Amino acid sequence: MVGSPVSSHNEWDPLEEIIVGRLDGATIPASHPVVAINMPSWAARVHGVAAGWRYPRVLTERAQRELDQFITLLQSLGITVRRPDAVDHRQRFGTPDWSSRGFCNACPRDSMLVIGDEIIETPMAWPCRYFETHSYRALLKDYFRRGARWTAAPKPQLTDALFEADFQVPGPDEPMRYILTEFEPVFDSADFVRAGRDLFVTRSNVTNRMGIEWLRRHLGPRYRIHEIESRCRTPMHIDTTFLPLAPGKALVNPEYVDVDRLPDVLKSWKILVAPEPDPIDERLLRITSMCGKWLSMNVLMIDEERVIAERHHTGMLRALEGWGFEPIPCNLLHYAPFGGSFHCATLDIRRRGTLESYFD
Repeated sequence: MVGSPVSSHNEWDPLEEIIVGRLDGATIPASHPVVAINMPSWAARVHGVAAGWRYPRVLTERAQRELDQFITLLQSLGITVRRPDAVDHRQRFGTPDWSSRGFCNACPRDSMLVIGDEIIETPMAWPCRYFETHSYRALLKDYFRRGARWTAAPKPQLTDALFEADFQVPGPDEPMRYILTEFEPVFDSADFVRAGRDLFVTRSNVTNRMGIEWLRRHLGPRYRIHEIESRCRTPMHIDTTFLPLAPGKALVNPEYVDVDRLPDVLKSWKILVAPEPDPIDERLLRITSMCGKWLSMNVLMIDEERVIAERHHTGMLRALEGWGFEPIPCNLLHYAPFGGSFHCATLDIRRRGTLESYFD
């Protein structure tokens, strides 16, 4: 729609407005198999005791300092930054089938997907995230009043029928399997990345085939959705696996992606293989086990050349520079326990560009 405040078609057009998540009220996610499956067994046991309590101040205070610096950086680049409302995530809520406490609203990239002038609220598989988009409702209503399209995918029931009973993570030599059944469509928007008329997705422990098919039918024939196969045994979110950076350039995770098995549509693109991440504090890596070491890939494009990347991952900074980008180092390492890094922590609302096809 001409004049809509929402307009974003890919990951690299010049960024003009963005939503950045919030740490206020962040609560350790409620205990549930779909949450615990992405943790090592020791972490899952600790999580069962800590679930539903506030994150320790030692984590939130360091992450907040880095988040504030990141927001200041975005604003210094002339980008409008919008924020969700603060929420007490310890409040209990439920449906006729279950009850839960919340999590946090640190990662708007998970709960909302921007396609052109449309914002889609996604049907997430974690019960603790069921009402997460409510903290963004003031923003969504404002965008709608000013001309944006606002859609919500079918709200899932999240009953036991959606989850495989007694699920076990597949071993390295076993066929891939997922905790989700095809009972109903569920997906996190962070399992999708956009390249104009083409979207790429990973099936994961929060996105099932039914969810992918719902989005395919909703978007219609103007768009194509391609699946990126992930070798990760506990897949969740594509932006540490595969990320388009600019027309004709895509960043891939060599541990999770077999470059020879990428969709044929990418044959004309230059595939940039991410370097091995720099070592970080082992204690921090344990806390961030759901995100893993490949958060070094979780970068945010400002335009086709400038890219915000984690200051501590010097190997990635050098690689980006070698590929012809202009990396902007920033600290967000301590945001990981709340769900990710620069790409996860944001949702680009407006990028200056038009809908195009970037493939032959």
